[in-house]
Amino acid sequence: MKRLRLILGDQLNHNHSWYRDDDADTWYFIAEMRQETDYARHHIQKVVAFFEAMTEFAAWLKARGKNVIHYTLDHPENTQNLATNIAGLIAKHHFACFQYQLPDEYRLDQQLAQLADDLSIPTEVFDSEHFLTERNALSTFFKGKKTLLMESFYRHMRKQHDILLTSAGEPEGGQWNFDQSNRKKWAGTPEIPHARGFRKNVTATVARLKHCGVETIGAIDPQQFSWPTSREDALAVLRHFCSALLPHFGDYQDAMHDREVYLFHSRLSFALNSKLLHPQEVIDKAIAHWRKHQSEIDISQIEGFVRQILGWREYMRGIYWKAMPDYRRCNRLHNHRPLPEFYWGGDTQMNCLHHAVRNSLDNAYAHHIQRLMITGNFALLAQVHPDQVEAWYLGIYIDAIEWVEMPNTRGMSQFADGGLVATKPYVSSGSYIHKMSNYCEACRYNVKERTSDEACPFNSLYWHFIEEKRELLAHNPRMSMMLHQLDKMSETDRKALRTRARQIIQNPDEF
Repeated sequence: MKRLRLILGDQLNHNHSWYRDDDADTWYFIAEMRQETDYARHHIQKVVAFFEAMTEFAAWLKARGKNVIHYTLDHPENTQNLATNIAGLIAKHHFACFQYQLPDEYRLDQQLAQLADDLSIPTEVFDSEHFLTERNALSTFFKGKKTLLMESFYRHMRKQHDILLTSAGEPEGGQWNFDQSNRKKWAGTPEIPHARGFRKNVTATVARLKHCGVETIGAIDPQQFSWPTSREDALAVLRHFCSALLPHFGDYQDAMHDREVYLFHSRLSFALNSKLLHPQEVIDKAIAHWRKHQSEIDISQIEGFVRQILGWREYMRGIYWKAMPDYRRCNRLHNHRPLPEFYWGGDTQMNCLHHAVRNSLDNAYAHHIQRLMITGNFALLAQVHPDQVEAWYLGIYIDAIEWVEMPNTRGMSQFADGGLVATKPYVSSGSYIHKMSNYCEACRYNVKERTSDEACPFNSLYWHFIEEKRELLAHNPRMSMMLHQLDKMSETDRKALRTRARQIIQNPDEF
C-alpha cells in the first residue's frame, strides 16, 4: 500500500520506529512553508535553524534509501499550506494512506485532525516517540488535587524512571532538590569555556528567505551559523556540555553577566525541541559523565540539570495539553498595556534590559533567568498584555515552540493563569537583579533608590504592582509578607512610588 508520511520541522527524530518499519511504497514529506514562517514573526536564526535541520534530516533519510519529498520555500508546487500541500501530493501520487506523528502544537493538532476528516483515504496517527510522558500525564497525575506543584511531579518522574535514586528508592545526595545551591552570582571565575559552535555557511537559506519575502527579526552571520542542525552536531554539543560546562552548571544557572551570553548553559534546547536529541539520552549521558567524575562535579550540578529536563520540560508540556485551548486567552491580572518598543531593539537606559534584549536579538537566546526576571519581570510590572509578551517570546527564541513557550510565558513569567503554574507572581525589584548579575554596576540608574529621577525603575514598579494588584493577590500566602511591608509604608512614600511607577508605565521607552 503506497503511503505518505508527514514529518514536521520539530519531528526530526532519527530513532523513530518509522524508519525501521517502511518499504519502497513509503514516502516521507518535509516542507518549508509560509504557514510556519508567518504565524508569528520569528527570529531569523530560528527559521534558519529549522530549515537547515529539515534539509539535513531529508538528506539523512535519502542516504538510507528512503523516498523523500522535500519542499523548500521556493518549490514550484509548494502551496505554503500544510493541508493543501498534502492533498495535492495525494492526488498527484495516488497515495492510499496518510500517516502523521502527533504534533506538539495545538494549532497543528487541530489542522491535521481536520485534514484527516477531509481526506478520502485512511489516516493513521503515531506518537512522536520523544517525550517521557503522555500528553494527558498531568491530568492523570493531579486528578482530584487542588494544586499542580511541579516538585511533586518531578519526584514522581524521578521514581518512575529510576533517575538519581539509591537502591532503597531515596534521592541520591539525601534530598530531591538542590535549588538553594543553584543561585550563585558569577564574578569572573571560574573561567567559562568557549561555546561549542559550528561556523556553518547558511547564506543559501538566508537568501531564500529574503527572496520569498519572509519577515524576520534579529541578527545573523550567515557565514558562521553556530547552532546544531544535525544529530551529529547535537551530540557534539551534549558532549561539550558534559565535559566542560556541567561541573559548574548548577552553581551558576541563575547568574547573569553583561560580558557572557551563555555562561555554563548547555545550548541543547533547540536540539531537544526539534527532536534531534531525546531527553532520556541527554539525561543518561549527563548522569553517566557525573558518575565518572563525582570527585570534581557535585551532585547539585547534575540534579539542577536533570530537574530542567525531566521535571520542568515535561511538566510544561503537560500544562499545555491540560489547559488548552482556553489557556491562550488567560489574563487573570487584567493587564492591557502595549509591549514597549525597546523590546525590538534594546534601546533603553536600563542596563539589564538592554543586555537581555540585545542578547536575544543577536543570538536568538537568553537563559531562563534573563527571560523570567529581566524581560518577563519588567513586562509584568509594566502591566503589558500577556498576548503581546507571548508573541515576543514565541518569535525571538530559537527554542520557542508554543507547547513550551506558552506555559512558561503566560503561566510562569506573566502569572496570567492566576497560579496554575507558579505559586506566586515572579516579580522583583532591582535588588534581585543586582544580587544575581553585574548589570547594575554600569547602569544609568541607582538600584538602591526608589523614587528619584535616578532610581532603578524596577523598584517603584515593583511596589506599584503589589499595590495595584492587591485584591488579586490578597489570598496568596506567598505574597502576605510583601503586602504587610506595603502596609507599613507611609502614604507619602506610597504616593511617590505610584507617581514614579506611572511615569514609567506610561512612557517606558523614555527610561
